[in-house]
Amino acid sequence: MTLAAFGVGQVLFSLIYFFLFLIWIMLLFRVFGDVFSDRELSGGAKVLWLVFVVVLPYLGVFTYLIVRGPKMAQNEQRRVADREEAVHDYIRSAAGTSSPADELTRLADLRDRGVLDDAEFAALKAKVIG
Repeated sequence: MTLAAFGVGQVLFSLIYFFLFLIWIMLLFRVFGDVFSDRELSGGAKVLWLVFVVVLPYLGVFTYLIVRGPKMAQNEQRRVADREEAVHDYIRSAAGTSSPADELTRLADLRDRGVLDDAEFAALKAKVIG
């Protein structure tokens, strides 16, 4: 059979089936990820969900989406908030943000130890205050 033997309708239906299968595979990975990352599910419940999804693939995925769909969304929102907070903590620690009083104390300590002279201290102090 050559490529010319396929009609436009057959190619269209083949593409639709391919993309539906691709969507199902993506849903399967999302369900597996949610099952493994959910802290509230017990080990037995995780095993039962995974067996159900593997034994009856389409029915298992759709049942999981119906039963646990809202919880999936809450888990994802919590994970995003946790990641965002971790990023903000990292940025704060990398930027070295501290209060101006702490910074002035650190500069005064450096001046007292002789690391900074009076002109450098005054310039850095003006930068911190201003």
